[in-house]
Amino acid sequence: MPVLKLNPAIRHFIARFVSMIAVYVLVSLAIIHYLVRSHPTGPILYVLAVLPAIPIIGSIVVVGLYLSEEKDEFLRTVFERSLLWGMGGTLAMTSTCGFLEMFAHVHLTSRYVSPLFWVFPFFWIFTAIASAGLRVHYRSRCE
Repeated sequence: MPVLKLNPAIRHFIARFVSMIAVYVLVSLAIIHYLVRSHPTGPILYVLAVLPAIPIIGSIVVVGLYLSEEKDEFLRTVFERSLLWGMGGTLAMTSTCGFLEMFAHVHLTSRYVSPLFWVFPFFWIFTAIASAGLRVHYRSRCE
C-alpha cells in the first residue's frame, strides 16, 4: 500500500484542524453534560453557550492559514471548490430545515440540540464529500 506524501501545508492543516475539532467536541460535550446536570442561569449560561463557537472560529482561521500556506495552485483550487460545495450543501440543508419548520410546522429542535448545532458538522461533511468527488473527477480526467 503506497504511503501518501503530504506537503507541509497539508500536514499543518491536518494537525491544526484536528486540534480544533477535538477542542470543539470536548467543549461541546462538557457543556452539554454540565447543562443537563446543573441547569445554570444568567450570565454563566450565556458564557457556556458561546464557548463552543471559539474552536469553530479557530477552524476558520486554520482554513485561512492553509489557503495562504498552500503553494500548489491545483490543491488550493480543489480545496476552495470543496469549500464552496460544502457551503452550498449547508445552505440547501439549512434552508430546507427552515422551510419545514416554517411551512409544515415540523419541529426539529430538542432541549439541547437544535438544527443550528448541526450546521458546522454538516458543512464539513458536505465539504469532505465534495473533496472526494472532485478528486475522483480530476483523477478520471487525468487518466
